[in-house]
Amino acid sequence: MSNDDQYGGYGEVGGTGQTRTRLPDSPTDPYGPTRRAPRVTRSLITVVGVVVLLIAAIAFANRSPDTRAATDQSDTPSSSSTSPSGTRPVDGKNGTVPSGFAQNEQGAQSAASNYAVALGSDDMFNTARRHVIVDTVSDESTRATLQAGFDADYSASLLSQIGLTKDGLAPAGATFVSRTVPAGTKVKAFTGATASVDVWCIGMFGLTGEKSTRPVTSSWFTISMTLKWNGSDWKVVETAQKDGPTPVTGDNPVSDSTEIAGAVNEFGGFTYAR
Repeated sequence: MSNDDQYGGYGEVGGTGQTRTRLPDSPTDPYGPTRRAPRVTRSLITVVGVVVLLIAAIAFANRSPDTRAATDQSDTPSSSSTSPSGTRPVDGKNGTVPSGFAQNEQGAQSAASNYAVALGSDDMFNTARRHVIVDTVSDESTRATLQAGFDADYSASLLSQIGLTKDGLAPAGATFVSRTVPAGTKVKAFTGATASVDVWCIGMFGLTGEKSTRPVTSSWFTISMTLKWNGSDWKVVETAQKDGPTPVTGDNPVSDSTEIAGAVNEFGGFTYAR
């Protein structure tokens, strides 16, 4: 936990002492107080309350799916809204990018997740490979605009600042890391022909190596995509990015550049499905 957390502290339990004097039940009894009947009212109420709660819990657990659906209508996401659906991922690929997503909200989320991975990969720093990726994921109506925008972003000046060659390659003895990993998706709008999807991601970016002036770091960001159904698949019309939401950094020890380079080369990515 962060040192800035304001949780914790100690509670105090206190009370006052009381002395109770019981008088005889019958002032006319010469032999003192008569024996009082046991008081069972409070115990009886407790038992009845426990039984009622058990019955209610059993009834809730045995509700049918239809009943649950009818009673769980709310704008607040349920606990299952962030769970994988279990639907099988797409089998098709257009080059290295998955394709053939379903024309529904789930398919739009899956498409946006996989497109975020492709658009955040190290291939985007090579002009030829970048053009292939953008051609693959973009809609025909905005393809030229997207290509021009990405070409401006991945300029020769940027590559030089990062320490890459003009072809987007790392110098000898170093490994370039640029990887995007989706953490979740959210549909903001859906009509069947268009979809607006946010993809919450964690990214890794930098150069490994002892002489690197830009070590590999992690960051959290959200990619917003507008998608269009082109008759057979979802395609990107527009994309934007903003920082966060960002969790508190944990206490994990930082790995050295050799371990990071090995992990990047040894651990492959996934095809994402919502």
